[in-house]
Amino acid sequence: MSLDPQQDDAPQAGFLPLDGVRVLELGNYIAAPTAGRMLADFGAEVIKVERPRTGDELRNWKLHTGTTSLLFRTINRNKRSVVLDLRSEAGREAVLALVRDSDVLLENFRPGTLERWGLGPEVLEEANPELVLVRVSAFGQTGPLAERPGFAAVAEAHSGFRDLVGDPDRPPVRVGVSIGDSIAGMQAAFGACMMLFERERRRSAGAAGTPGSGARTESTASGAGSSPTLAQRTVDVALHEAMFSVLESLVPDYSATGTLRRRTGGRMEGIAPTNAYLCAGGRSVVIAGNGDGIFSRYMRVIGRPDLAEREDLQTNAGRWAARDELDEAIGAWTTPRSVEEVLEALEAADVPAGPIHTAADLVRDPQLLARDMIQTRDVAVVDHAGEDGDAVLRDIAFPGITPVLGGTSLPIRTLGPDLGADTADVLARAGLDEETVRRIEEETR
Repeated sequence: MSLDPQQDDAPQAGFLPLDGVRVLELGNYIAAPTAGRMLADFGAEVIKVERPRTGDELRNWKLHTGTTSLLFRTINRNKRSVVLDLRSEAGREAVLALVRDSDVLLENFRPGTLERWGLGPEVLEEANPELVLVRVSAFGQTGPLAERPGFAAVAEAHSGFRDLVGDPDRPPVRVGVSIGDSIAGMQAAFGACMMLFERERRRSAGAAGTPGSGARTESTASGAGSSPTLAQRTVDVALHEAMFSVLESLVPDYSATGTLRRRTGGRMEGIAPTNAYLCAGGRSVVIAGNGDGIFSRYMRVIGRPDLAEREDLQTNAGRWAARDELDEAIGAWTTPRSVEEVLEALEAADVPAGPIHTAADLVRDPQLLARDMIQTRDVAVVDHAGEDGDAVLRDIAFPGITPVLGGTSLPIRTLGPDLGADTADVLARAGLDEETVRRIEEETR
């Protein structure tokens, strides 16, 4: 699929707090590119460096038509694509030229890869003493597992997260998205913003220099002295630590009392009644009626005032002990009723509940539409010979930008770019002469 990455009719964004920040993304797959997407969504110029000929492997993941997947178009929206061979001397020099005028470098190679290519921290710091380096890997840059490869699925398992997903009498399962990559990407974007904030705070306290200038600065704030080293400005995100960080009190509970949390299917350990329930027609709802006050109203809605009044069910501990009984009673009420009937009755009683949506529901969901969380764009299909086809996919729905600034989601300016669409322009702007740019383009065809 193809979409002109610099459409003249691209939507004009409003408030873009990261406008003026330049990010060099050397990432592949989902984790680092998710960080790049978040920064690009809010105005940063994100230059995505891809390998020759194949580009980011995500271009072929979940590919249903054409040559570039909608997954790639989504994860890499609002970015520019440059093709370089990082193993070549010309590619290395081009990257360093881009580094000199960048604020952030994102990468998610196995630890040691950049160093082997002659692009380690010392080289990067020499090129730009103010650069923020964001590194995403399976297990982090240090420790006994640092050099071990691993996708998010492995990291989710290693973190303890996977052990909690699924039913107690079956092996653990995975959730339906690359949640480890996505959470790590969010943490990487947050880390980059923290470092940029720290840099600007030093500058506003009396340091010289401008964003992306590469000028070494001195801070007068609190006697801080010289700028932090690149080692201090490095954001080290491990996929397995990102997932470990969302496990709430799993480890403290075990450390304090020896308690091991178990898989609970659609339930939440120690909290009841909250679960998914089947309705008429095969659709389902989630009902969270676990608050003490809510529970009484909930049971009366389903025609079980006896449960509402039972002494042993007045606290959450008692309801958790009776969770099977409660779920059976709730399921008996929901099964013959439509989702709409169930939700109407629960809403009237102020019991939190919602439908379990599919993609077909989401594209017409009034709440998402009201906040511009469903945004449509045209995508032209490109065949495998690289030629434009006749087909144009009209009004394809894409997820909007989060978090919301100013009331509604910011508009998607461009979808993920065609491979190498911006190589010549970006390299020329980085100061490379026409002959060098031409040689790099020939080298990467």
